[in-house]
Amino acid sequence: MSNEELSVVGIGNAIVDVLSHTDEVFLVQENLTKGTMALIEEDQAEALYAKMGPGVEVSGGSVANTIAALSSLGSSAGFIGKVATDQLGDVFSHDMKAMGVVFDTPRLEDGPPTARCLILVTPDGQRTMCTFLGASVWIAPADIKPELIAAAKVVYLEGYLFDRSRAKQAFRQAAEIAHKAGTRVALALSDMFCVERHREEFQDMVLNHVDILFGNESEIKMLYKADSFEDAVYAVQENCELAVLTRSEKGSLIVAPEQRIEIAAEPVPRVIDTTGAGDMYAAGFLHGYTQDKPLEICGRMAAITASEALSHLGARPQICLAELLEEKIGNAA
Repeated sequence: MSNEELSVVGIGNAIVDVLSHTDEVFLVQENLTKGTMALIEEDQAEALYAKMGPGVEVSGGSVANTIAALSSLGSSAGFIGKVATDQLGDVFSHDMKAMGVVFDTPRLEDGPPTARCLILVTPDGQRTMCTFLGASVWIAPADIKPELIAAAKVVYLEGYLFDRSRAKQAFRQAAEIAHKAGTRVALALSDMFCVERHREEFQDMVLNHVDILFGNESEIKMLYKADSFEDAVYAVQENCELAVLTRSEKGSLIVAPEQRIEIAAEPVPRVIDTTGAGDMYAAGFLHGYTQDKPLEICGRMAAITASEALSHLGARPQICLAELLEEKIGNAA
């Protein structure tokens, strides 16, 4: 695949997920806050992994999940992210390339191992994540390929990268390259605690560098210190060209300065695991957006792809998403 054909290039953490079913008691015993993501060190990751039940290993990382889903939808995509020269690095690289994603970031040869995220899934489908970022945060400005970004319609940036200075530099450089090339910049807020840690920098990015903002209800409220979702929506309308805000079973809201579009959630017979639902939502939306579909159709695509993630364990699609859209909305896809 040539770079000229790319719709979206994602830049984010390259992580291998380890998913395991658990109960509420285990979360309490380990002092974990249900439904959140906590950063941990390598020794903590090893200790928690030893206590977890049987796990399933799959390639992950928020934006990497979105890029994989875009490939399943039929969009051409690339990814920039750092793995080490180890077994998990082999797993991640193979999974991305097998899906047709352009992924050729040089591996880290002298440093920490490939990142992993320990995901504990409770009976209600909610996921609690403990992430050792390892090699993923060693992504540097030298890893950002201007020609790759310039070839894409959208570059999609992962908010989690704000937690490390070297990665943050790469992140900002990518945004600058994108705008000079006429590439749209999309940002995922990623996590409410990540937003809280870097609120002012995120606000600056949204106001001055971001064309499309993705976030959920708690993240957007945290970004603007808003008491209500409605207050947060007013704030983002004044600061961003386009915001796509998810609200779980309440559906989602697409917000532009003079427009609000409500999108209903796609029914799911049984929620197995919420891991990656937001990532899949972003994939559906960007798939439509890069094909110049109306925003209402982009939102519908997003809701459908998000629902697929809820129906099984893990964040990566387990069926062909392009066929799913064809089944649900036909020619509109």
